[in-house]
Amino acid sequence: MTLLQASAVPVSAANPVVQTVYTADGAPMVWNDTFYLYTGHDEDNVDYFTMNDWRCYSSTDMQNWTDHGTALDYKTFKWASGEAWAAQCVERNGKFYYYVTVTAEFGGRAIGVAVSDSPTGPFVDPIGKPLCGPNWSYIDPTVYVDDDGQAYLYWGNPTLLMVKLNEDMISCQGEPVEVDSGYEKYTEAPYLYKHGDWYYMVYASDGIPENISYSMSKSPAGPWSYCGVIMEFGGNSFTNHPGIIDYKGHSYFTYHTGTLPGGGGFARSMCIEEMFYQEDGKIKPMTRTDQGPAQLETLNPFQRTEAETICRESGVETEDCSAGGRNVCDIQNGEYLMVSGVDFGEIDTLAGPTRRRRMSLPKLTSGR
Repeated sequence: MTLLQASAVPVSAANPVVQTVYTADGAPMVWNDTFYLYTGHDEDNVDYFTMNDWRCYSSTDMQNWTDHGTALDYKTFKWASGEAWAAQCVERNGKFYYYVTVTAEFGGRAIGVAVSDSPTGPFVDPIGKPLCGPNWSYIDPTVYVDDDGQAYLYWGNPTLLMVKLNEDMISCQGEPVEVDSGYEKYTEAPYLYKHGDWYYMVYASDGIPENISYSMSKSPAGPWSYCGVIMEFGGNSFTNHPGIIDYKGHSYFTYHTGTLPGGGGFARSMCIEEMFYQEDGKIKPMTRTDQGPAQLETLNPFQRTEAETICRESGVETEDCSAGGRNVCDIQNGEYLMVSGVDFGEIDTLAGPTRRRRMSLPKLTSGR
């Protein structure tokens, strides 16, 4: 059995960033100098969007990802009957608010909200009912807290809807209103964020199969002006779901494909690309890559790194540990997990009984 072995060959592919399960509809969050990626979870061997929970992963270098397991599942909402679809988690005043899509037991889909003191959960339902809905078009929430403290909630397919949130983040100011996205072929999966002086509304567009397009505004409430396609459809998935965030001086774009073995339109996998802007603030179009973003920093081999921190793997899975945290499991002969960018630096070794020799080891771009 090969579990971990040093190698100096470069990592051939960092996308998809999660290979142990199928993940989709990702939403990034930065907190405490760490990049968190929240995802939906496509179940194996299905022919529909069968999703029961939301997963959480984190990284500080954009190559090695720690699996935190299930952050939340639809059963947390006593009024929900299933379909843990697209969601987004945001932080405010030390609390973490998870806005999710679920199907309500009394009919229709709805936007729920759950709260935690930790970015990885556990989360609880603080209101015991939908925040918005039910309505079959109520899917894909995105939340942004503006510089003045006002929070905005957008969602919807095929119409873009918006409502302002109160400071408590679990109640709304008035009723939802329809918003013109700026593009008549808006479809679903909105994502709102700010970079510089511009607000960006990024979304799936053009029906099925979906492109990722975007609009820009000087206000988080619009009006929105259409600016074009960021990423064209492809990657063995007829849907897509964008997320964008700034981290350590870079901008990153999250999306999903169906490129893992056994993958497809109902078995998707999260990917990440670095994103760049033009001088006028517009986003430069992107293509999908296997490489993903460059590693931001090396991995320190002299600090404890849990086995569920992975860059690439083959065959292994993760599971909850009875003592807390996660285990790596189901390891068979020839299977492995890989971490990237391990730097041993210079170490002292004894050469004979009295002589000491300094030895410089190369930085490993991958370990297998």
